[in-house]
Amino acid sequence: MRKVNFHTLGCKLNFSESSTIARQFEEGGFVRVGVNDEADICIINSCSVTAQADKKCRNLIRKLHRKNPNAIIAVTGCYAQLKPYEIAQIEGVDIVLCNNNKGETYQQVLNLSERGKTKVFSCETDEITTFFAAFSSNDRTRAFLKVQDGCDYCCSYCTIHNARGSSRNIPIEQAVKQAEEIARGGQKEIVITGVNTGDFGRTTGESFLDLLKALDKVEGIERYRISSIEPNLLTDEIIAFCASSYKFQHHFHIPIQCGSNKILAAMRRRYTVEKFRERIEAVRRAMPDAFIGIDVITGFPGEGEAEFEECYNFLSEINPSFLHIFPFSERENTPAVDLPNKVSPEISMARAKRLEELSNRCHYDFCKQYLGTTADVLFESTERGGMMCGFTGNYLKIKTKYNREYINCIVKVRLLSIEDNCDIVGEII
Repeated sequence: MRKVNFHTLGCKLNFSESSTIARQFEEGGFVRVGVNDEADICIINSCSVTAQADKKCRNLIRKLHRKNPNAIIAVTGCYAQLKPYEIAQIEGVDIVLCNNNKGETYQQVLNLSERGKTKVFSCETDEITTFFAAFSSNDRTRAFLKVQDGCDYCCSYCTIHNARGSSRNIPIEQAVKQAEEIARGGQKEIVITGVNTGDFGRTTGESFLDLLKALDKVEGIERYRISSIEPNLLTDEIIAFCASSYKFQHHFHIPIQCGSNKILAAMRRRYTVEKFRERIEAVRRAMPDAFIGIDVITGFPGEGEAEFEECYNFLSEINPSFLHIFPFSERENTPAVDLPNKVSPEISMARAKRLEELSNRCHYDFCKQYLGTTADVLFESTERGGMMCGFTGNYLKIKTKYNREYINCIVKVRLLSIEDNCDIVGEII
């Protein structure tokens, strides 16, 4: 039987899509093997959010080709969409598929394998109009459910609109059916994903709040998380619903990108620092225990010492649970390329290190306050050093002695002690 493996780079959206493509191969009689195993076909679902992401994909292609020179290597995803012919020049690549054709990956690769190795390009159009419905399965305790794709915001530093197209979504009815299929597969938690998830409804006239209410009624799913939502789309109604729902967890991922209004304007973001603060306060009034993760970029053009200190002080004041920090990476064909007052990579990295230290302190303090309490934990299957891990509703990572009976089960745990990396050691009650 022919073997296939999948190498997913980047976001949760890519994980949901890779898993769906994998099911197509399995239904076609292929055996899915691990990323380090020999395979007849290697599928790379690429990311292009930074120059480092592009480099990581190129290195992966070369590594796979050296290890298994006879394998067919297919590359899809955002890097493939933006620079298909650059990828095609790399030795070992047999087929490049753009995001418009991602749903056809199985058939395109199968056709290629039947007629011999010939490069095929399906990236002739710049307009991305298709919606590849996808969700992950059989990979872990939680599933990623893609409900939205593309983005109309066109921030000055971002290539996502070019790589993913305009904002579009599946109907609520279809999303509910996929959630029901996930439930039948035995997974207890769904992470709702998209490029601009809160923008759901552009193509169907529905709303993100309507989607949440419909998913809340799906039997068999015990937890939902919203992967990321823009602050200007996080409405009072969404906050109130999540606070009142038993299934929607008190966990929010909200990008700010910079805590300076001057830089936010240059980034073409659709909110101010004041608006962001007001949204964080609204979440905390409704859900005092909420885990709040925040994206931030350092070294954007025009970010001098004053603007960075303004950002640093603002983030210190709002006291996030965790920071996802990205040194600025200039991307071709974005307005940010032409902005003056560039920041050197050395300064950008130094600022990222300062924010990382702030994040570590904030994360530790957030986790520590729950010692001595009890929490419901959904445990995963991985065993390391005789221990297993799981997460509380508000995203505390809990470790306890491994017991396979607790895998994919929500169990009440007493939180005893915290480690330096913010893992909390607990005991089953």
